Amino acid sequence: MRKSARYSALAAAGLLALSSLTACANDAASTASTGSGSKGDGKGTKVKIMVGGLDKVIYMPAMLTQRLGYFDAEGLDVELLTEPAGVQAETALVAGQVQGTVGFYDHTLDLQTKGKAVESVVQFSRAPGEVEVVSTKAAGDIKSPADFKGKKLGITSLGSSTDFLTKYLAVKNGVKVSDFSPVAVGAGATFISALQQGSIDGGMTTDPTVATILDKKAGKVLLDMRTPEGSQKALGGPYPSSSLYMQTDWVNGHKDTVQKLVNAFVKTLKWMSTHSAAEIAAKMPADYAQGDKALYTQSIKSTLPMFTDDGVMPENGPETVEKVLKAFNTNIQNADVDLAKTYTTEFVEAAK
Repeated sequence: MRKSARYSALAAAGLLALSSLTACANDAASTASTGSGSKGDGKGTKVKIMVGGLDKVIYMPAMLTQRLGYFDAEGLDVELLTEPAGVQAETALVAGQVQGTVGFYDHTLDLQTKGKAVESVVQFSRAPGEVEVVSTKAAGDIKSPADFKGKKLGITSLGSSTDFLTKYLAVKNGVKVSDFSPVAVGAGATFISALQQGSIDGGMTTDPTVATILDKKAGKVLLDMRTPEGSQKALGGPYPSSSLYMQTDWVNGHKDTVQKLVNAFVKTLKWMSTHSAAEIAAKMPADYAQGDKALYTQSIKSTLPMFTDDGVMPENGPETVEKVLKAFNTNIQNADVDLAKTYTTEFVEAAK
């Protein structure tokens, strides 16, 4: 069920980095379900999904769904692949290397302005799950985004959602996009190292990276957007972020398979809403904890408030995303973006 209405303008910064796809794909790790459940529809039951960081807590439903056996129960053979940044996962989808991407919903708006019809079919979250941190050394100089001028700020990659959100926070607080330097440092160890070595003064990242930074006392939290309240304060409304999005033509041609995928993910979201962080951590691959299960469990607990329990797009979420992206991208502020075409509730409604 697509809600219709035209909305004015928006899109996001960043070009599709197609030239880097081959190198990124070679580095992508993968994991697959067995597809040993009930029989599928004979087409599309083998599905490849690219995730913008399988070990990131914000994208946890992807691996958790596989670990819980819900893909298999739907008769799906799902292969999960991983890229370090959402924009690279987006590129794999557009290039036709995968059928779906687990990444930020905001890419669907960006892609529409580039002539690509892509839609979110199940919405995992209602807040970004992102945290703006500052290094311990720079904490005295950066008290708010108004202090971003002249600073080097870490993002996962150019054109990523961390890039989008950092630019919005700057512009919202009176700092021009040209007044600070975004630095692509990925997440995890590379982000932490850049923070410790002074390559960046601060930056935007997610758990478990945030938990590790705080544990190492390498930095402090400037803005916390892991909860709906944090999203409201920083962005002015709910900000649907992690989702499963797919090319619209593929969705329309494989509705039975898409329904099975959405069924599996909605089951996972409901399961997450009734289990503790420790119970969730116990289901995840052991290496995701990086040797510190207690810290990993804490990172899940801190991020859990961002997730929906039904996969439904939060009310006014698309409008908040449009407002954020429109604020800093002067080149496409006058583009027509039809928000109704960037997501569908058809499958989550049926999953209920």
